[in-house]
Amino acid sequence: MRLYLNQKQYIETNEPIDLSIGLQTGEKNLRAWYVNPPKFEPVRGNGFIGSVLEGGSVNFRDVFFNPHGHGTHTECHGHITPEIVSVNQKLKSYFFKAALISVKPIKLENGDEIITRNLLELMLNDYEPFEALIIRTLPNSVDKSSKNYSDTNPAYLDLNVIELIERFEIKHLLIDLPSVDRESDEGKLAFHHAFWNVPENPNDKTITELIYINDSVPDGYYLLELQMAPFENDASPSRPVIYSILSV
Repeated sequence: MRLYLNQKQYIETNEPIDLSIGLQTGEKNLRAWYVNPPKFEPVRGNGFIGSVLEGGSVNFRDVFFNPHGHGTHTECHGHITPEIVSVNQKLKSYFFKAALISVKPIKLENGDEIITRNLLELMLNDYEPFEALIIRTLPNSVDKSSKNYSDTNPAYLDLNVIELIERFEIKHLLIDLPSVDRESDEGKLAFHHAFWNVPENPNDKTITELIYINDSVPDGYYLLELQMAPFENDASPSRPVIYSILSV
């Protein structure tokens, strides 16, 4: 179906590009932050078996997982505040103009890999205003969908990127890494705090982590649909979907 954004631009709603990483039981599932693999287990009790394979009438499984550690998720400032804040109450609109860029992090002498403001600025200078920034890191191997990131010190965003985010008035940040901050930073989470302006004046921006963008998807403008499960939690499993913006 063709959906017109204005008189000159449209999207094909039957051509979505899914940026999420699915959740599955067992060791093959993506992991970060030292969590055990997710588990899908049939409910058992009082003669009931929630597995058709085992003789039950229906499949009826309990699912044990962590939104932050087991796959694509969207989070709000409740991730770092004493009070419980639900991302489901903060994200109330779901379509945004987005810019997708690919960047190779810079390697520091201590072995860290970081994404700096200068790296992003070189790519975004010619972009028109947009609401969401989607970052694909290079190299872009398919093992991002099943990797165990724990204790690997993945790449992260340098704090000076905040200046660029504020200048472009970016409200939604999406990245294919476990976190915008360093894996081990003594609990400072400096980028998270600056992005959400915590504790001074928390905002309604969102961060989406652990996405995957296939190499076949070119950099450029897209319409982002940020789908999310309605969990009353600081983070929720999410399914960011983008659509190519086409000209009439």
